[in-house]
Amino acid sequence: MAKKILITGATGLVGSELKKRLLSDGYNVNTLSRKKTNDPNNFVWDVYKGTIDSACIDGVDAIIHLAGEPVAEKKWTDERKKQIIDSRVKSTQLLFETIRSKPDHQIKSFISASAVGFYGDCGDEILSEESPNGYGFLAECCKLWEQAVDQGKKLSLRIVKLRTGIVFSNDGGALPQLDKSVRLFAGAALASGKQWTPWLHIDDMVGMYIHALENLKMESCYNACAPFPVTNEGLTRSIAKHLHRPFWPFKVPKKAIELLMGERAEAVLMSNNTSAQKILDAGFKFRFTDLDDALADLYKK
Repeated sequence: MAKKILITGATGLVGSELKKRLLSDGYNVNTLSRKKTNDPNNFVWDVYKGTIDSACIDGVDAIIHLAGEPVAEKKWTDERKKQIIDSRVKSTQLLFETIRSKPDHQIKSFISASAVGFYGDCGDEILSEESPNGYGFLAECCKLWEQAVDQGKKLSLRIVKLRTGIVFSNDGGALPQLDKSVRLFAGAALASGKQWTPWLHIDDMVGMYIHALENLKMESCYNACAPFPVTNEGLTRSIAKHLHRPFWPFKVPKKAIELLMGERAEAVLMSNNTSAQKILDAGFKFRFTDLDDALADLYKK
């Protein structure tokens, strides 16, 4: 019998692709969202009110938890920061309460998004999953998020956390943001340009969730990024090459970015030189390990 998976955040960049891929692989998929739709497999929840249609977990074998407010879209006011954290922590708690309320559930695995922001800004230091939690708002957010997810161990669930880098896709996320300035003939490195940017192609991100679902030996946290991170300068230069646009030798001053983005500049200026060794050791095979190959694939679409 086909396994049934519950996805939260299924309308997001990764969630929508993942849902398509799971369905084509023969899985049954339930989704949780804020709005009611005509899809009989879509269930409604309201994280802030703490309400959920508990039928969403009936017959479900595993939960893939991707829900959370976008981090860099809006100004980081105190209220927005609380939303970013609550949308992750409270949604996780609500899922566990729902599982607890149904002692006859059959859920075995809980696979959650996290982010490389967990490590904070670490310059050139190579970051493995054993590296400590860093400083700053994103590091704090990821810590609280992962702590909430780890509570699932008390329910005897297998817990996997994918600390995601920047997911490249044509349908949203960072790439259309990054290439905007390049398309306008204004491609230049940000701040020093030396900050490491862990990236991965959307196909590999989706593949990694499916690998985490099917490989029952996977547990705890994994850096979800291609084996060769690039610097911001290297990334911008590559995008310019693929779009046949100039890459300028000057750099956008850090002060200008901070003026434009306020505290959120942290999300753009952070350096994470992440290692992908652990996910490789878990048997995951990347389709795209080279940035140029990944960009060529996306831009030809």
